[in-house]
Amino acid sequence: MGGDVVSGEAVVLELRLAKLPSRSLAIIIDLTLQVGLLLAFVFLLGATAGSLDSAMVAAVSLVVTVGVVLGYPILFETLTRGRSLGKLVLGLRVVRDDGGPIRFRHSLVRALLGLVEIWLTSGVVAILASLASTKGKRLGDQLAGTVVIRERVPVQRTPMATMPPWLAGWAAQADLARLPDDLALAARQFLARSGELAPGVRTSMGRRIAGDVVRYVAPPPPPGTPVEAFLAAVLAERRRREEQQFSPGPAVATIAPVPPPVVAPPEPPAAPPAGFAPPG
Repeated sequence: MGGDVVSGEAVVLELRLAKLPSRSLAIIIDLTLQVGLLLAFVFLLGATAGSLDSAMVAAVSLVVTVGVVLGYPILFETLTRGRSLGKLVLGLRVVRDDGGPIRFRHSLVRALLGLVEIWLTSGVVAILASLASTKGKRLGDQLAGTVVIRERVPVQRTPMATMPPWLAGWAAQADLARLPDDLALAARQFLARSGELAPGVRTSMGRRIAGDVVRYVAPPPPPGTPVEAFLAAVLAERRRREEQQFSPGPAVATIAPVPPPVVAPPEPPAAPPAGFAPPG
């Protein structure tokens, strides 16, 4: 089963979605480990119950149960960026719908829904939801905005945006965290196909998308910035930050480079992209 996933820069990726049998086997491995931990706790509790009062036994039992049932998947998936022990064994990973690594909130939603889908209904709800979803998503994935994939090198179908040098200084200081992934995808698709559009359509579509994007960017770009240069700068900087955030390797002390100053754009070509003035 294959499918398109949108990366953090809104690059369309072709990833192999995990099938129900492999996902089910991964869950069985995780459940076996969790049940084993609970049984070990029961054994330990039985050996020491005589020295504890009933209230203490109930409190400790609740903490351990919650820790094993909810804490295990949340901790593993957050620290490993989407892999539990079962997924690690089978080469699976949970990623966001845009193809990026999941965070704590995604793992939390998946674990809370998993309590109902997997534990309380013996996996029946999770199986039915996965069968009804074109991407094999259970309810936890649908609410968290995640999907389970087989790890492989993605194939990029559209070129990555290149940072306009004269906007690098502005982009390095801009707040891009609120930009929705679907809007970034629209910007990426527009840039990839802008050369194929009629001039009037290219201008109106570019201004509309840039007007939507600029509402989520602070501060706005310098007045008169061409639409396509603005969108390219936003996407390139967004991708750079995500790669920097999740790049492996030990942190080393470095001297932060001074971002280049924002200067006026070069002379436009014969058929320049339309410029726009960000709303005040």
